[in-house]
Amino acid sequence: MARTLAFDSITVIKSARSLFWAKGFEAASIPDLEAATGLSRSSIYNSFGSKRGLFDAAVQSYLDEIVRPRLQPLMAERVSASALAEYLDGLITVFSQPEALPTSNGCLLINTASSPLSADSHVSQLVQEYREELEVAFSRGINAAHPGLEPAVQQRLASTITGLVVASFALVRIAPAQASTLLEDAKTLVACES
Repeated sequence: MARTLAFDSITVIKSARSLFWAKGFEAASIPDLEAATGLSRSSIYNSFGSKRGLFDAAVQSYLDEIVRPRLQPLMAERVSASALAEYLDGLITVFSQPEALPTSNGCLLINTASSPLSADSHVSQLVQEYREELEVAFSRGINAAHPGLEPAVQQRLASTITGLVVASFALVRIAPAQASTLLEDAKTLVACES
C-alpha cells in the first residue's frame, strides 16, 4: 500500500517558492529546502521527483498566485481604460516598500532568466511564455486606453512597455528608484499615445 503524504503540499511549495525567489535555484541547497519546507531530502524527492521538480512547482505557484492575479484586470473580458496605468502604479507603490518581496527579491522568472538555469530549454520556454503573457496583457490595456490606435503601433508600444517592466524587475533589488523610473516612463508612454 502506498504511503499517504503527511504534509500540506501547498504550504511546502510556497515555502520553497520563497526560498527560490530569495536565493535562486542554484543557491538554494537541499539542506536549505529541507529547513524551509520541513521535509526531508527523501520526502522532497519522493513528492516532487527532484529539486528541479520542486522548483517547477514553485514557479507554477508564483505564476498562479503572484503574477496572474495582478494581471487579471488586464485579462478580463472588459478591460478598463485605466487598467494598465493602475497596474504600473501598483508596481511603483510596491517598489517603494523595501520590505515588499518584489522589491527585495525582484521577479522569480526574470531572476531565473539571468541564471545558468535559463540554458534549460523548458525554463527558457517558460520565461518566454511569461514575457509573452505580459505583452498580451499590456496590449489589452493599451487597446482599452487607446482603442483607435493602429495595431502596429499598439504592438510596438506593448513590446516597449513589456521591456520596461522586465527591466524594472531586473533592477528593483539593486536600484528600486531607477526601477520605478522605468515604470513611470512606461506610464508616460501609455498616456501619450492618443
